[in-house]
Amino acid sequence: MSNISIIILIAIFSYLFGNINWAVIISRSKKLDIKKMGSGNPGTLNMSRNLGLKFGLLTFFLDVLKGAIPTLVAYFILKNRVLYNTEFPAFEFAIYLCGLFAVLGHIYPFWMKFKGGKGIATTIGVFIICESVHGWQWSIIIIMSLVAAVMFMYWTEFGAMGSFIAITPSAVTGSIRLYLAFAETQNNICLAFYIITNMIILLICFFTWFAHRKNIERMLAGEEHPTSIKEMVIKMKAKKLKKLQEEKENDLQNK
Repeated sequence: MSNISIIILIAIFSYLFGNINWAVIISRSKKLDIKKMGSGNPGTLNMSRNLGLKFGLLTFFLDVLKGAIPTLVAYFILKNRVLYNTEFPAFEFAIYLCGLFAVLGHIYPFWMKFKGGKGIATTIGVFIICESVHGWQWSIIIIMSLVAAVMFMYWTEFGAMGSFIAITPSAVTGSIRLYLAFAETQNNICLAFYIITNMIILLICFFTWFAHRKNIERMLAGEEHPTSIKEMVIKMKAKKLKKLQEEKENDLQNK
């Protein structure tokens, strides 16, 4: 089987894997429908606002895996191969293509009539793998981006803008890395794959930004829903305290 055939098969798997919507699954396990709550978006921020920070973080972690696992599969299967006898590694093209399909599976799942989440956590999962397979020094970029995004959301309560901060630096870093490695190649096929891979990186960002178009409109109009991490933490602590008090009352009644 050719490298391109393998990449196509993994891309199909990536899209189907991306179709798993953990926000919907988790909310239904609580006998709720996240699509009818808050903004209606089946994603991390809406889960955090309506079901609490604990379930929001669980959704985030599982959605990150949706991007990370297909990308990692593509890397391990193709890491020792090249495309069309050039110096361009097959995995370099495959990890971004399969990552794109995982993100598309999250944003446009066929079983939800192509109306899914907004893809930020899944995109983060893709970029975590795309950076980390090239060494720890590249991984620092996405770690710094995530820290910056959380801090931005904490102080400004602009969730959508914080999401963009989380993914955009990693996309830029990936393009810079590809430029340093392949921009001056004399092989036309290699140069073509270099350009296509950069276009795929751009598409990953485009689809996640496009999924947030209504958020951008609301931000420009000053009507965006606030995402208060401080309030989420306070609510989580209050819920834990209430649970402890109920347990103490139950213990006293049973004595």
